[in-house]
Order: sequence, then structure tokens, then C-alpha cells
Amino acid sequence: MNTWLKPTTEFAARQITSIEVGLLGQLFDQADDVAFFIKNEHGQYVCVNESLAKRHGLKRAADAIGKRPSEICPGDFGQVPAEQDAKVLRTGRALVGHLEMQWHRPHKPVWCLTTKLPIIDSDDQIIGLVGFSRDVRVPVETDIIPNEFAMALEFFEQNPIEISTPSMLADRANMSLQRLARLTKRLFGLTPSQFIRQTRVATASRLLLDTDKTIADISFSSGFYDQSAFTRAFRAATGVTPSQFRQQTQNLSKE
Repeated sequence: MNTWLKPTTEFAARQITSIEVGLLGQLFDQADDVAFFIKNEHGQYVCVNESLAKRHGLKRAADAIGKRPSEICPGDFGQVPAEQDAKVLRTGRALVGHLEMQWHRPHKPVWCLTTKLPIIDSDDQIIGLVGFSRDVRVPVETDIIPNEFAMALEFFEQNPIEISTPSMLADRANMSLQRLARLTKRLFGLTPSQFIRQTRVATASRLLLDTDKTIADISFSSGFYDQSAFTRAFRAATGVTPSQFRQQTQNLSKE
């Protein structure tokens, strides 16, 4: 084989480090159930796909460029994402798989799972964010996923110590355990017990990264009342112990 015809991995990586923003928009134009966006450090749209434009009643994607969510969607449905953007841009912490209701064309409510990641330059400065909102169901009727369900999930994510069983989560959402199981399976592909465990592990991983709390304190704050159970659950989900996870991420941040 003529090796000069085959670029090295290092060379290939350099070639694709920067991807044209417009190309990403074109890629996500093929996904009608996804609203894709890139925003600058002021929370203004730099790139959106056609799906995002259509669900806000805009004739073309270009009409959203330079605007904030609150400028193209009235009320809380525009204010909430603007506040999310400000937090991601301020803290550098990603928003991942957040369940929320949004407008679609523009009089149909639709439930979405939203993810937003900070864009950080070579000087470790936050210069924007990239993300998408994926429709849970297109379109979704509001009585299929009640508002109490989304509120219960958000409460649990913020207060994992307050809910320890699927029954408690069902009570918080004001629904039967059977309906809770159907919804968590449809949305996340998880049973309620799996969802509770995953949420706790996600909370613990954030605390391990962002705080100097002891493993015992993090165990309790994440809803695990026994440190051994916490370690077993964390290792099952990540492949490493909490201490190893903290050490590895600290080493990576120094590179």
C-alpha cells in the first residue's frame, strides 16, 4: 500500500477540528423532530436548522439569526430557554436531557428533551453554546405527558434525597405507578428504578467534578444512604469508583 495516500490519524484530526457552522445546520435540516442551534456568547442564534425556524412560525432559518429565544417566542416559552442559555454561558455547565414543553408552529405544545453544551475556545473562554431539542413525540398531546410529570422529574433532579422509590416519584407526579413506568420507558428507555438510579449517579458525577465534598457527603447528597451502595451503583454505571472518576477527570483537566 502507498502510505502517502493514507493520511495519519493526527493529520486527519487536524483537518476536521473546525467544522463549518452552516454544514451542521444543513445536517440537522434532515431531522424534522430536532431543533438544532448554535448561539454566541450573548445567547443570540448563529445557526439554526429549518425545523427550529418552522416551529417558531418563521419563513426561513435566516430570520432567527442574531436574535435570542425571547425575541422569536413570546412568554415563558421564550424566556425559559434564554435563562437556560445564560446559565450555561455563565457557569460552563452543560444542560443534558432536560424535559420541557415548547411551542410548535406556533400553537401546538410539544414536549422536548433539550441538551445544551458550552463552546470553549483554546484559551478556556466560553464563546457560545451548541445544542438541540429533540421532540419526545411529534406531535405530543399535553394530556399524554402531564405538566406534573415534568415538574416531578425536575424536582427529583434538584432534590434526589427526597425521592427514593418509584412509588414516591409517582406520588409526586400525581399518577399511578403503572403510568409512570410507561412514561419513563417511552421517554428514556428505562424503568422508574433505573431512572432513579441514573439520576442519582448523574448528580453524584456533577458533585465529584464541581465540588470538594467528600465521597461520603456526595453519597448522601445524591440520595444514597450507604456509601458502599453508592460506590457499587457508580461503578456499575461508569466502570470506575467515585474516587477514580474524580482523579481521572482532574488529570484530564490538567492536560
